[in-house]
Amino acid sequence: MSEFRIHHDVNELLSLLRVHGGEGAEVYIDLLQKNRTPYVTTTVSAHSAKVKIAEFSRTPEDFLKKYDELKSKNTRNLDPLVYLLSKLTEDKETLQYLQQNAKERAELAVNATASGSISFTIPSATSKISMQELEELRKQLGSVTTSSSVQQPLELIRKILRDKQNKKNSGQPIPVFPAWVYERSALNGDFLIGSSLSTDTTVPIGTLPLASQESTIVEDLLYVLIGVDGRYITAQPLIGRQNRAFLVDPNLDMSVKELVTRILPVAASYSTVTRFIEEKSSFEYGQVNHALAAAMRTLIKEYMILITQLEHLQRQGLLSLQKLWFYIQPTMRTMEILASLATSVDKGECMGGSTLSLLHDRTFNYTGDSQAQELCLYLTKAASVPYFEILEKWIYRGIINDPYSEFMVEEHELQKEKIQEDYNDKYWDQRYTVVQQQIPSFLQKMADKILSTGKYLNVVRECGCDVTCPEAKEVIYTLKERAYVEQIEKAYNYASKVLLDFLMEEKELVAHLRSIKHYFLMDQGDFFVHFMDLTEEELKKPVDDIIPTRLEALLELALRMSTANTDPFKDDLKIDLMPHDLITQLLRVLAIETKQEKAIINADPTELTLSGLEAFSFDYIVKWPLSLIINRKALTRYQMLFRHMFYCKHVERQLCNVWISNKAAKEYSLHSAKWFAGAFTLRQRMLNFVQNIQYYMMFEVMEPTWHILEKNLKSASNIDDVLSHHTSFLDNCLKDCMLTNPELLKIFSKLMSVCVMFTNCMQRFTQSMKLNNEMGRLTLEHGTMLGPPTEQERAEEVVKKQLTNKLLAEHADAFQLTSGFEATINKFDSNFSTHLLDLLDKLSVYSTNDCEHSMINIIYRLDFNGFYTERLEHISAQRSQKVVSEAPLLPRVVVATQ
Repeated sequence: MSEFRIHHDVNELLSLLRVHGGEGAEVYIDLLQKNRTPYVTTTVSAHSAKVKIAEFSRTPEDFLKKYDELKSKNTRNLDPLVYLLSKLTEDKETLQYLQQNAKERAELAVNATASGSISFTIPSATSKISMQELEELRKQLGSVTTSSSVQQPLELIRKILRDKQNKKNSGQPIPVFPAWVYERSALNGDFLIGSSLSTDTTVPIGTLPLASQESTIVEDLLYVLIGVDGRYITAQPLIGRQNRAFLVDPNLDMSVKELVTRILPVAASYSTVTRFIEEKSSFEYGQVNHALAAAMRTLIKEYMILITQLEHLQRQGLLSLQKLWFYIQPTMRTMEILASLATSVDKGECMGGSTLSLLHDRTFNYTGDSQAQELCLYLTKAASVPYFEILEKWIYRGIINDPYSEFMVEEHELQKEKIQEDYNDKYWDQRYTVVQQQIPSFLQKMADKILSTGKYLNVVRECGCDVTCPEAKEVIYTLKERAYVEQIEKAYNYASKVLLDFLMEEKELVAHLRSIKHYFLMDQGDFFVHFMDLTEEELKKPVDDIIPTRLEALLELALRMSTANTDPFKDDLKIDLMPHDLITQLLRVLAIETKQEKAIINADPTELTLSGLEAFSFDYIVKWPLSLIINRKALTRYQMLFRHMFYCKHVERQLCNVWISNKAAKEYSLHSAKWFAGAFTLRQRMLNFVQNIQYYMMFEVMEPTWHILEKNLKSASNIDDVLSHHTSFLDNCLKDCMLTNPELLKIFSKLMSVCVMFTNCMQRFTQSMKLNNEMGRLTLEHGTMLGPPTEQERAEEVVKKQLTNKLLAEHADAFQLTSGFEATINKFDSNFSTHLLDLLDKLSVYSTNDCEHSMINIIYRLDFNGFYTERLEHISAQRSQKVVSEAPLLPRVVVATQ
C-alpha cells in the first residue's frame, strides 16, 4: 500500500468515526508505516475470516448475502477488509469502542433526521383517525417508499453523467446521440414487452402431436434466442436489475419443456448482454465501457450468425430440439460469461479504470479454464485501448486528455502564481491527484510512478518546452505485468532526468539556493556589516514611520559595496516589513490546518508598535518552475531563520557598543568601581552567550546541514527527492535553532530581552557619565598656551554649560545613589542567570529524552569551564527527588483498590 493511500484511508476512517482533535492522523500514519507487514492477505485467509465473522454475527445470512453482493460488484479490497473485520472480532476493547461510537453516530443521525426529514402529521394516540386522514397517510408513506426503492431511469442517469462531464470540459461539450435513438424502442435488440407483433392465430400447443410440438417450439426458441417473443414462449417484464425470465406455455409436453428450460438461459444472457451493449454504447458512460460494448457487439454478431445457420437448418427440416441443444451448448458458456461481466459492470457502476480492474480480475480468476480466460482476455484488451491511449499521452508527453473522467490521474484547476503568495499552497500535491477507484488493479503498484512521470513532463511543458519520451512504445494489455513495469520505468526515468536537468542546469536551482543562503542564512559577513551600519538608524524607528523605498535604496547600496556584488541573482532580493513579530509568525504557521488557525488569523494585531528591527525581513523573487522548490512555505521558513539570526546579530552589536562605551568610561574617575566591574562582567557573559549561540546556529547547524543538502542534491534522481531534501534541510535548521519548540523559544526570547534592556540601561548611564565629565571640564577656568580665554571663548563656554545643564536635567535619573544602580545591575545579573540556567536545563532534558543530540553542543559551549554544571546538577537532583516523593503514592492506591 502506497503512502498516499495510507494517508487517505486514515483520514477517511477518522472522518467516519467522527474523531476530532487528539493527536491527529499523523501519529496513526507513522504507527502504520512502522508496523507494515511485507505480505498481502490472500483469499485463503479471507475464506476463514468470512466463516469467523459469520459465526460471530447475529445475522450470518445477511452478512453472507452482503458479501456475495459486494463480490459480484467486484468491490476492491473486499477480502482484506473481511480479514481485518475478523481480527477486530477478537479485540474486545476495540469492539466496545466501536459499539459506543456507533451508538453516538446513530443518535446524531436520528437528531439530523428529526430536524431535516419529511414530516408527517400523525394524530395523537387518543384520537381516532378518520378515513380521509388514513388515506392521506397511506399516500405519503407510499410516495416515500416508491421514491426510495425505484431505480433511477436511464435517461436521468445519462443526464447526470453528461452534466458532470460537461462541467469538467466546459470548453468542449461531449457528443450525444439524438433523442430518437432512445425513443424508438424497436431499434433495441432486446425483447419488446407489451407489443405483440404476430397476427397469427395461436393453436393450443397441447392439442398438437409431440413431433409438431417439438417443431413449433424449435421455431419459437430460434426467435427467443435473438430477442423476439415466440407464440408459446414469451419474455417477462424486467424488475430492477434481475435477469430476464420467460413464460412457457404450461400445456407443453414435459419432455420438451425440460429441454426448453435448459436452452432458455442463453436467451436470458443474450437479453442481458444486448441491454448492456445498447446502454454502454452511449458517450456518457465513457470510452472504456464503449470499447467493451463494441467488443461484445462483435461477439454477439458471431452469435447471430450461428442462429441464422440454425434457422437455415430449421427451414430444411433438419433441426430437432436435441440438435438445437447440441449446437447451442458451446455458445451457452460464452453468453453466460458475457452476461456475468455485463451484470457486474452494471451493478458496480464501473467506468474507466474500475471496469478494467473487474475484467482483469475475472481474467485471472478463470485460470484453468482456457476458453473463458481467452474470452476475458480479448474483452480486456479491447476495453483497455482507450485507457492506454490516455496513459501513453500522460507518461510520454505529460498531457491529460480525459473527457469522461476515466483515468487514474485527475487534473485540478490551480494557479501556479499562488505558489509565491500562499504559505499553505499545495500546487505540487494538488494540481494532479490520483483517483483511487480509477486505478486498474494491474497498475496499482505503479500508480505513484505514473503520477510522477506525467507531473515531471507537464512542468517542462508549462515552461514552453515541447517534450516527448524517445522510448515511447504502444502499451498493450497483457497478463505479464512486467511489460507495463518496464515501459513505465523507462518513461519515469526519462521524465525525472529531463525535469532535473532542466531545473539544475537551465534554471540554475543550486545557484539560486546558494544566493538565498548568502542573505537569509547570513553567510555574507561584509554585506551584513555594511547593511546594518547603513540601516541602523532607520530600523530603530517604528515600522509605520519607515519608508520602504529608503530601505530598498540602502539595500542596493550595501549590495554594491560588498562581495555580494558578484552574485548574479542579487536583484531578486527584496525588503519585507512583516506585520507580526517572529513569535507571532511562528504561531500563525504552526496553527495552519488546525482549529486555532481562524482564531489566530482573525485576531487583532498586538497593541505594541513594532520597531523596524522586529518587523524587518528579506524576501526573494522566485519564478516558475523554481517556485516548485522555493515556494512560499520554504521562503517563510527561510524568513523565520533570518529574523531569528538577524535579531541575535543586532543584540551582539548592541553589546559590542556597550563594550566600546565602557572602554571610553575607563578614562573617567569612579568613586566606586565595584558595581561597574559587575556590569562589565555581566556584559561579557551576555556577549559570550549571544556569540556562542550564533556560532552554534551558523557553524554547527546550518553549515553542516547545508553540506548534506548539496551532497543529496548531487545524488537526487528526481524532483520529489529534491523537494524532500530541501524540506528536510529547512526542518532540521528550524528544529536545531529552537524555532519549533515554543518552550525553548520563549526562554530564549526572554534572554534576548534581558540583554537588550541591559544595553539600553548601560548606554544611558555611559551617556550621563560623559555629560558629567563634560560639565566638570567646562567649569575649569584655565587658559591655553596662547593665553587666557578671550571674551568670545567665555561666551561660547556659557552656551555649552546651558546646553549641558539641560541634558543633565533630562538624564537626572542616572545620577542616583551608587547602591541603587548596583541593585539594578544585580537584578539584571539575577534575571539573566535564571533564564540561562532554565534554558540549559531544558536543553539538557530535550537532548536526553528526545535524542536531540545537536542541542547538547550549546551546553558544552556555554558551560565550557563547568561554571553552570553544579547548578544544573542541583536542579536535576531536585527534579529526581520530586519524582521519588510522588512514586510511593501508586502502591497505596493499588492496595486500596484490592
